[in-house]
Amino acid sequence: MEETPPQPQPQPQPAHPSPQFPAVFTPPPTGFSSRGSPSPSPGPAAAAPAQFSTPPGPPVFSSPLRPAAVPFRATPSSPQPVPFASRAAYSSSSSSAAVSLPTSSAPHFLNGAVTPSSHLPSAASPPEESPYVRFSAHKVLKQKKLLNAPSLGFGALVSPGREVSPGPETMERDPRRCLNCGAYVNLYCDVLIGSGQWQCVICKKMNGSEGEFVVSTKHDLLQWPELASSAVDYVQSGNRRPGFIPVPDTRVSGPIFILIDECLDEAHLQHLQGSLHAFVDSLPPTVRIGIISYGRTVSVYDFSEGAAVSADVLPGNKSPTHESLKALIYGTGVYLSPVHASLPVAHTIFSSLRPYRLSLPEVSRDRCIGAAVEVALGFIQGPAAEVSRGIIKRSGGNYRILVCVGGPSTFGPGSVPHSVQHPNYAYLEKTAMKWMERLGHEAQRHSTVVDILCAGTCPVRVPVLQPLAKCSGGVLLLHDDFGEAFGVNLQRASTRAAGSHGLFEIRCSDDMLVTQVIGPGEEASPDSHETFKHDTSFCIQMHSVEETQSFSVSMEAKGDIKNNFVYFQFAVHYSNMYQEEITRVITMRLQTVDGLSAYLASVQDDVASVIIGKRTILRARTASDAIDTRFTIDERVKDIALKFGTQVPKSKLYRFPKELASLPECLFHLRRGPLLGSIVGHEDERSVLRNLFLNASFDLSLRMLAPRCIMHREGGTFEELPAYDLAMQSNAAVVLDHGTDIFIWLGAELAAQEGQSAAALAACRTLAEELSELRFPAPRILSFKEGSSQARYFVSRLIPAHKDPTYEQESRFPQLRTLTPEQRARLKSSFIHFDDHSFCEWMRSLKLVPPEPC
Repeated sequence: MEETPPQPQPQPQPAHPSPQFPAVFTPPPTGFSSRGSPSPSPGPAAAAPAQFSTPPGPPVFSSPLRPAAVPFRATPSSPQPVPFASRAAYSSSSSSAAVSLPTSSAPHFLNGAVTPSSHLPSAASPPEESPYVRFSAHKVLKQKKLLNAPSLGFGALVSPGREVSPGPETMERDPRRCLNCGAYVNLYCDVLIGSGQWQCVICKKMNGSEGEFVVSTKHDLLQWPELASSAVDYVQSGNRRPGFIPVPDTRVSGPIFILIDECLDEAHLQHLQGSLHAFVDSLPPTVRIGIISYGRTVSVYDFSEGAAVSADVLPGNKSPTHESLKALIYGTGVYLSPVHASLPVAHTIFSSLRPYRLSLPEVSRDRCIGAAVEVALGFIQGPAAEVSRGIIKRSGGNYRILVCVGGPSTFGPGSVPHSVQHPNYAYLEKTAMKWMERLGHEAQRHSTVVDILCAGTCPVRVPVLQPLAKCSGGVLLLHDDFGEAFGVNLQRASTRAAGSHGLFEIRCSDDMLVTQVIGPGEEASPDSHETFKHDTSFCIQMHSVEETQSFSVSMEAKGDIKNNFVYFQFAVHYSNMYQEEITRVITMRLQTVDGLSAYLASVQDDVASVIIGKRTILRARTASDAIDTRFTIDERVKDIALKFGTQVPKSKLYRFPKELASLPECLFHLRRGPLLGSIVGHEDERSVLRNLFLNASFDLSLRMLAPRCIMHREGGTFEELPAYDLAMQSNAAVVLDHGTDIFIWLGAELAAQEGQSAAALAACRTLAEELSELRFPAPRILSFKEGSSQARYFVSRLIPAHKDPTYEQESRFPQLRTLTPEQRARLKSSFIHFDDHSFCEWMRSLKLVPPEPC
């Protein structure tokens, strides 16, 4: 099977085009220079949304989760971001060590350089492990033909904005870079201790250090963190930035504008008011907030009136004029105020909101979303005279606009007609999308992230709103209502730390070539970054830098590899929430191997599955594309078996390589799940899920790809099982984590026992909240009983393994062996026949032998 990186093609605009996807970057041919974070975790308020209904107390867990027959990677909780609290000024010409965070283990020497033991090539601690980079394989095959096989491929998932504890080594100075290619000095560089010269691992050129690296022994090189650690942060404090105006305390969360839809019915408005009250209560007291509502007009609320609700009203049918904004900014009103001073007023404003009074359907109500965002940006930008001098007054942190939406943008700039049957709808929608894209870029230039949180049953015309969120570095989320899940996401959206003005650079050894990058950004322009004489890096302008993001980087070998190692360097430059300029450099080294078995044994099935999934979903821009891509998954799995598997003797069947046993099952979940299948009913919902998946961190991407199934056991313990319908046992409760949704299923036999079912439900609810405690977006958590109408959401995501022979069921789902004959008979009789293939049936339909379970 042949696969090439998708190229942008001009497409006719349908009445409902899919929203814009994350950018896919295809580097130029070899020889030409291409020049164009899981992001910090949510804050304490997001970790414990106490304002919402909570389940009964957690039960006693007498044992940890038992491993599944087919292993799944658990989603770890990410640590909280911390500001750089203690650093010493460090001159690049000084030989003294920088004050840095402690390392977890003592460093060692390797190949004339200094290498931490955590990066030595040993079985216990392989050198390819990093919290920021996950390769699809821990070794690189020397044979170009097999390494570049498009069905499996080689690549990495990079989360440059991720925060971990302990964090990278931190230095307050400029980094040393290769004068030839621009790569950064790192732990794998050979250093001549007599002269202080160092050899670049990317281009192999020698560079001087102005005598800085002149030491008596190689052990003395350990005092430089960049020569002792695979990941380092170079930091410049905010007050060193040109045009920066210092304020008493810049280390506070960025200001937040809340934009509220005035066109809601009473039921939706009541839910929204509850979420907004809880949201402002959760904010730190120093955070500045502004409140704007929109309908046919834009109302900017004034906090200076005390108990009375007062707002200045601007027309919504056109963009705000400079004069009108200037009058507000220089007037007597207070439109941005710290929470500690304005909390009672904010509660009064939310309580004063009234439901929509006219008898128009939701889709026909006038909403000037574009004009409302423009007004918020006007306050953020300030008067044009100040902006022209390059000065933007800050109180610390980047701005965030949270838009609460209950319907489409149908009035003013960036709007579409009420009805999709309008004769010019396709043209007007395309015009609105371009306008929203420009507005998103304008927000991004002013360090402002626009998050759009939609709820309700009215279609919001996702293709129009998605460019605004995407180009500003924000997200667009859909919710069933404005209740608990909406409120939690409102809190987590506001508290997740975000960097701005990010530039992501990728460099690799001359043996390797970057062929495709998928992620939240766009190719950087040549004048956006420093260039070097022979710089072959690929540069991406990031819309924002957050822990919830990752980039999928596909790579190929230029030819058969001769060297024993290949090197990869990933660097990201950005301004963090504390107004510090950060340059994070991550350098990785992978061993090359001749043997195919050694390479396949090093393949990380879960990482490879996510990379393949992102490349596949990128092509599913429409509903018809999604159907076609299901068949490309079939062809991909067959091609992997043909190239890397073995043929069964005296048969035309091929045996899938045992080293990749869990890969085809993950792809089978992708094929029939909500990203490509028909589980989710509306194409808008599927397109939002796809866009989220393409940008998501590894952990969330894996959960969206393949659900995690956990069964509640007697005594409050849990057992992890394969996501098969054989888990639907009437005397059990089951939790299914599918990334953006978590389902709790109660068997009919258990549900009939009131006391036990209440305890099991409480335990499962507690587990679901623990699994998703720091996840963004927060998943909706649904619970239901066996046989209910909602149970179809649960059943449709499980592989129908009940259709397989008994021996295969027991092999892949060993928990069946613990059931009595009566229980197995009841389980068998509970299934309803339908035409979907089981995993084993699907593999046999491709003329492949299913791999043995791990």
